[in-house]
Amino acid sequence: MSIGLVSIDETCKIINGGSWNQTEYVPNGIKVIKVIKVSNLINDGIDESNLDFLPKEALKKYSKNILNAYDLVITTVGSHPQLRASAAGRGFLIPKKYEGSLLNQNAVCIRTKNENILHNKYLAYLGRSFIFRHYIQQGGRGAANQMRIAISIIKKFEFELPLLQTQKRIADILSTYDDLIENNLKRIKLLEQAAQNIYKEWFVNLRFPGYENAVLDTETRLPGGWEEVLMEDIMNVSGGGTPSTKESLYWEEGKVLWFSPTDLNKNNSLVLIDSTKKITELGLKKSSAKLLPQRTILMSSRATIGLFGLFNGDCSTNQGFININPKEESLRYYILFNLKSRVEELIANASGATFKELSKRVFKRMSIVSPNASISTNFYDQVEFFINQTENLEFQNQKLKAARDILLPRLMNRTIKV
Repeated sequence: MSIGLVSIDETCKIINGGSWNQTEYVPNGIKVIKVIKVSNLINDGIDESNLDFLPKEALKKYSKNILNAYDLVITTVGSHPQLRASAAGRGFLIPKKYEGSLLNQNAVCIRTKNENILHNKYLAYLGRSFIFRHYIQQGGRGAANQMRIAISIIKKFEFELPLLQTQKRIADILSTYDDLIENNLKRIKLLEQAAQNIYKEWFVNLRFPGYENAVLDTETRLPGGWEEVLMEDIMNVSGGGTPSTKESLYWEEGKVLWFSPTDLNKNNSLVLIDSTKKITELGLKKSSAKLLPQRTILMSSRATIGLFGLFNGDCSTNQGFININPKEESLRYYILFNLKSRVEELIANASGATFKELSKRVFKRMSIVSPNASISTNFYDQVEFFINQTENLEFQNQKLKAARDILLPRLMNRTIKV
């Protein structure tokens, strides 16, 4: 049974994203509010790598733009639907952790007028369904790379409204998957933080196993067996490339994973399990892209410098990367976390007028402290466990998302009864 056919206009209020001056933004800190921009809305989550922040006092001025948990947010400006990752008309459910954040312009928040008629969490999943997205995207206007969706189009969307009890059951089923995904993401963050903590304790604070008996060199002030070297002394460095997009044979049915910096932006962990685009063996051969061995350290080196990723298999990248493989395997994770702790220095060594780029030539001549083999091996073994755990959690999330996305349309069109 259902209540009947209703429209968004009848049942919901639509709140525009806010607009504020760039000078109002402040650095991340304790008394700040997260700002959710269209560029933060990726796949089915929120990319935290480029969040902006406003001071808490801004809440009074921009109170109408405050997001609640389980709000539905729709991007109203973006690319054509074929470019799914940045398309206008994508729907997002706001997780609990972002409650109280502010929504920026070029997106709208859709919130139920009455929870006793339309359950807000059910509304959020409706907004992520194909039928809703397809409807509003068909009404989009503008160029392929800058399509805009009018609020009036969204308001006219009509849908069969189930009984409240049914709405809640559907939302509960789908949110179970999202809650498991969110818990796994939290575990992934904790694993990476644990590795970073060990790195800092051992290699910054120099409280590594056996440090009590270590003797510091009088000149370098480094423990015995440690030395300052150049990057090129302990690692091999390579770049990437992009096959011609005009040649379909380089792309169609490609199976070689091909990462761009946006893949690292979309990922909330160091571990990568897939790339957005893939190239063919011919595309690999006919470009400067190279086939990289498993667990190559992928480091973005232009525009956004200092994003990192690891893939447990052969892969390739575009030219926006410096790809790193240690000459000694035991140094792999030491190098990774050393570089992660030096992003500001990497950016400072970049150059370029249009956009900053860290060249391989400059990078290879930067210095790095090389620890003794026993300490780096010990660190490798501990971090390897964290990386493997993270990879397992990422694969779990991939399966959970696939199962949820299969269920979503079937629950919404009542193919599956609840």
